[in-house]
Amino acid sequence: MPTTTRAAVMWEAGQQWDVVELDLDDPKDGEVLIRIEAAGLCHSDDHVRTGDMPVRYPMVGGHEAAGVVEQVGAGVRRVGVGDRVVCSFIPVCGTCRYCSTGRQNLCDAGRNAVSGMLQDDTFRFHSPDGRDVGGMCAVGAFSERVVVSEFSCVKLDDDIPFDVAALVSCGVPTGWGSAVYAAGVQAGQTVVIFGCGGVGINAVQGAAHAGAEHVVVVDPVEFKLEKAREVGATHTFTDPQYAREFVKSATRGQYADHAIITVGVNDEKVVGHAIGVIGKGGRVTVTAMGRYGEHQIVAYDALIVAYQRQVQGALFGGCNPLYDIPRLLGLYRAGDLRLDELITQRYSLDQINDGYRDLLDGKNIRGILTLGG
Repeated sequence: MPTTTRAAVMWEAGQQWDVVELDLDDPKDGEVLIRIEAAGLCHSDDHVRTGDMPVRYPMVGGHEAAGVVEQVGAGVRRVGVGDRVVCSFIPVCGTCRYCSTGRQNLCDAGRNAVSGMLQDDTFRFHSPDGRDVGGMCAVGAFSERVVVSEFSCVKLDDDIPFDVAALVSCGVPTGWGSAVYAAGVQAGQTVVIFGCGGVGINAVQGAAHAGAEHVVVVDPVEFKLEKAREVGATHTFTDPQYAREFVKSATRGQYADHAIITVGVNDEKVVGHAIGVIGKGGRVTVTAMGRYGEHQIVAYDALIVAYQRQVQGALFGGCNPLYDIPRLLGLYRAGDLRLDELITQRYSLDQINDGYRDLLDGKNIRGILTLGG
């Protein structure tokens, strides 16, 4: 029987999040209903607000979350009622070409991320006046309850707090994997990370974990640079030109092996700085998103060809959700990955716009919505 849920909705670009009551359908075949306990305030959801991301409106925001399964549809095998789960913002079918070749982050089941429909191409959220409402990345975690595909569920052990678990839905694996998997950082290398928010700080942890000699962070906010130093950054700068001068000196003119872009809103200038700080055979990994319709990657081709530089994109850091979410939580449990320290502020659902103002003002590494039952 359909239920109701309070959720934060973006009715169209340029507005504020509107906390309203929505109708929520029961789970269909292969789907589960989850009571959300904690959800992360990721910058990607702010792209929904600004219109930088070309989504279908209206949409419930949120894609980084953890909670408890309250109901399952027919045929569900991955989880059961009462299970604690992390919501993977990339559904993993396990059988498509990409899943079967170890690239779950590219699973074909993720095709509805910007429409918010589930696997049968229909919606589970509905407004009181009968409009279909999507869920960000087919999750819609800024809601007390959600219905998602079982493909979006990863079981969570009992000893992991929900707020910590929410972080490994997106920000932690996206950043950590951008360094370890996508960039392929190796021991002794030099890495420059542009942007140190909820994703970038985990690129710092990933680069340090991989054994980089120099982990250089560029961010205009001193608070974020301080946090970066706490988790493994060796050098920090507010000015990319000063960072480049340091890298040139520290590497005897060889420049960096890797540049990783994890800023809140990417642009051509940031990409130019990233290309300019890497040396021969260097690699730029672009994890951040820019404004839709604008060109962010613009470069003189001789700078790419003559030095055999590479520029690549990275989705979810190249991580495999079913494997890497538990793996990262295992590193956290062992004390090798710092997650508690990433949570800067906690907010109620009604405070969501305050949380995003704090994010944009540079006050948060990661804000968390605490919803509960």
